[in-house]
Amino acid sequence: MNFVAWMIVACEIAFWVVIAAGLLARYVLKLPKLGLILLALTPVVDLVLLIITGLDLYRGATATTAHAIAAVYIGVSVAYGKSMIQWADTRFRYHIAKQPEAKPVKRYGTDFAKHYLKGFFRHILAFLIGAGLLAGLVYWIDDPTRTEKLMDVLRIWGAVLGIDFLITCSYFIWPKPAKP
Repeated sequence: MNFVAWMIVACEIAFWVVIAAGLLARYVLKLPKLGLILLALTPVVDLVLLIITGLDLYRGATATTAHAIAAVYIGVSVAYGKSMIQWADTRFRYHIAKQPEAKPVKRYGTDFAKHYLKGFFRHILAFLIGAGLLAGLVYWIDDPTRTEKLMDVLRIWGAVLGIDFLITCSYFIWPKPAKP
């Protein structure tokens, strides 16, 4: 595994460590300002990954799938970051801080479909950000032999986005039933 791939793993771990530390500071240590500061550091993790990936390519590396996944990771992190933090916050408050009012909402039927549709729109945003970064890298490197993997990942991600669209539509056609 190359350096960029390891940095993706490290950044993903750092992302969740920063979130966990922020939630611990907020709810266990009762330091809401420190918790907010720690949670606000999540975009810094993305910036570090972007700089490392860009520098690696700038120094002449041939783009690998790891470089492309770094762009995907950044797109997903930016588009889903706030909702991932809210998801973690709700579960932390309910399961760890034992706040019954924070019980996660169970969604069924049209409510589930509409909620999933919001996630699909986030997926589109993630795709636009990631695809923009990939296109920028392809343009910046300006050597198709060095950027082939970037384009491969972009094509696969486009197909995944199409499949996600079909799944989104299916929830409106066949709503998720409530569990008995």
